[in-house]
Amino acid sequence: MESLNAVRRYSGKPSDDLSIRKLDELPEQALTLQSQAVAEGFRFLTRLISEWENRTLRFDKPGECLLGVFRHDLLIAIGGVSRDPYSNPDIGRLRRVYVAPSMRRHNVGKALVQQLLEHAAAHFQQVHLTTDTPEAAAFYLRCGFHQITNGTATHAKSLVPGATGPEPYINGIE
Repeated sequence: MESLNAVRRYSGKPSDDLSIRKLDELPEQALTLQSQAVAEGFRFLTRLISEWENRTLRFDKPGECLLGVFRHDLLIAIGGVSRDPYSNPDIGRLRRVYVAPSMRRHNVGKALVQQLLEHAAAHFQQVHLTTDTPEAAAFYLRCGFHQITNGTATHAKSLVPGATGPEPYINGIE
């Protein structure tokens, strides 16, 4: 799975140097992103690496995937979608989404989330996520998610056109 079009669509300029790829193995470059995340006070990439190594979450079950965004073959963002362990099997969960600080505000995160949602739409009716920063919450609202309060998620997005609840996801981010 690779999509330069997603990056072009949201950046407004050609992005031949950017690619979004499905990750079947965790690249060593994930350690660089982990260091950047830890420096910002985020531990979720540390959890990603730990869960990957101990095989508790490898994004390899039906409907799951882990994507990386690369610029000139350098990993600059990562994120995955899995089955939501707190809900029914029709609900996916956006997990471990992180963009290198130097690449924020360049629509890299938006393109990554869009690709994750496109993948999820073939497997799930809705996607949930949890975030604890106002900046990330605002980002996900811009990506078409809605705030929810169900105890296990802060945001949700319906992937089914015509469904009640959060607006459906239809080919792009509102």
